[in-house]
This record gives sequence, structure tokens and C-alpha cells, in this order.
Amino acid sequence: MLACLGALVAFAAPASAATNATSAAATAPTSATPVSPPPARASATIYLPDAFFVSRNPVTVPKRVLHVAVVVRPYVPDQWVTVRALLGRRAIKSERLLLDPSPSDTYGRFNVALSSSAVGRVTISVAHAATPALQRFDVTRSFAVLNENVSFGSTGPFVDLIQQRLAALHFYIPQTGVYDQGTGLALDAYHRLLRWGTYQTLDGRTVSFLLDGFGAFKVRDPHDGKHVEGDLTDQLLALINGDQVYRIYPISSGKPSTPTILGHFQVYSKVAGYLPDGMYYSNFFYGGYAIHGYDPAPDYPASHGCMRLPIVDAISVYQWLKIGNVVDVYY
Repeated sequence: MLACLGALVAFAAPASAATNATSAAATAPTSATPVSPPPARASATIYLPDAFFVSRNPVTVPKRVLHVAVVVRPYVPDQWVTVRALLGRRAIKSERLLLDPSPSDTYGRFNVALSSSAVGRVTISVAHAATPALQRFDVTRSFAVLNENVSFGSTGPFVDLIQQRLAALHFYIPQTGVYDQGTGLALDAYHRLLRWGTYQTLDGRTVSFLLDGFGAFKVRDPHDGKHVEGDLTDQLLALINGDQVYRIYPISSGKPSTPTILGHFQVYSKVAGYLPDGMYYSNFFYGGYAIHGYDPAPDYPASHGCMRLPIVDAISVYQWLKIGNVVDVYY
């Protein structure tokens, strides 16, 4: 009987081991399936660094190259965008580009150049199709290509732009929005500064130089503080603070038989309104020599020695000049 029990115990032991092995296998952890991170949310912005702004609206002119800069946040490697530009409904640009990383890898970027040969509204679109790493986005921005054909009496954004650019170069111009006498005089002064002659109309070369910001009055005597300089070679008068030009005006200096005196002077007397001889808002700087308004103030030396200003410019100079301010006159 004892032998039988021993045999039974010996027979049952393997069954218990098998049961334990099965239980251990059932409770062993299984490997988890990896979960991909969701695609990053994209934010894209279009910049127009070469555009001009009239009433806060970006503008340019035909055939002028304008660069489009796009920033995409965050930067995700190997992402492509499609750039399209439409003039009205006509495509003028279509390109697929790979985003470049910023130096810090915090955003992606790219630049493209485009221009329009015609007047109208250009709409730029930048699109990215959704990928496992970056969400879809599609952004647009537009700008106007302005008509350059203007003349005296014209109004509109191109006239506003020209007046803005003349003022930025420090030519005196009331920004009226009308191609008026003030615009003509400022253009005349600009042409004198560039030594292109004396004329008050716009041509393609003038527009190009204005938009590129060419044309700076060279201050001769910056140590004179608040002063004026009469450049008789170019027939220009500049109001200056130290080495900073404030405003530039066309003048008519003394004719050959009665030349304007040259040298370093100071304003010693000011007379508002008209004098009997027609001098208007006069700033005397030596004897009877003065800076004053007069009609006519032609685009050549014609005075009796004074520096004549157009009547419409005289009051602004008179208001700026003070007794004791230096007047430098030179060729």
C-alpha cells in the first residue's frame, strides 16, 4: 500500500510542474505596439520685405523684383511646400520647395523672387499637404502692382507712393495725394540733386531711383548744428540738424551780374509776410541778402543775390529757421 502511494506521488509531481509553467506563461507580459506621435501643428506666415506700403497695403510696380519670405513653425525635416502666384486669375509663378531650417532649428523658411510685368493684384499662396510629421496648411497674401502712368492732377496709390518716397529722401513735399505743384517742385529738386537737369515729370528712371532710395544731400558743415546750406551748384537749399538733413528745397540764386554771396553767416533778422519788393517770409543773413519766397523762382539763377524759394515753400523754411542759425553758402 505504501509502495502504491509512493508511485502515485511520483506520478502527480510532473502534472503540478506543468500547471505552474502554464500559469507563468499566461501571466508573462506581452510586448506593446509602438504608437507614432501625432503630426505637429503648423503655423505659416508670408512676409514681403521688398514691398512698399501705402495706407498699410503692400504695393510695388511692374517688372520690379519682389522677394517673398515664408516662415513655418515648427521646423520639421523633409517637408515640402508649393508656392503659387496669380495675377488676377493668371499664374505667374508655381514652384515646389523644401523647407530649410533656421539656425536654431526652431522654424523652417524659404525665399522666392517674383515680378509682374502687368498692373493688377497678385495673390501668393503657400500650401503644404499633410504628412505623418506635419499637419496641412495653406496661407495666402496679396499685393498690388500699381499703374505708373501719372501726370499733373493724378491721384491714387502710385502718387501716394511717389510722395512718400520723396519725403523719405527729405525733399519738402506736402503729401496731399495729388500730383500737384508741390510734387513737381520736389521732383525738380530730386533731379537737380542727381544732376539730371531741371524737370518736374516722372519717368521710369526717376521711379526706379526713388524706389531704390538713391539720392542723398551731402552735408558740408555738420559741426554747425542747426543750420542751412545753400548749394549753388545744384541750386538747392537744405535744412540740417548736425549731419542729419531735415528738408531739401529748390532755389533760384543770384544771376551772374548779381551773384549770391558765398561764406558762413547767421540769420540776423526775419520778416513775415510780403515786403514791398515782393520778398515773402524773408530770413536775412548778410546785409540785404536773404532766403525768401518770390514769384518767380525759376529753375536757374535769376535773383539779385538772394536765395529765392517758390512761394509755396517759403513759410515752411521761415518757421524752421531761427535768429542765430548758421547759413552756409557754397558752390
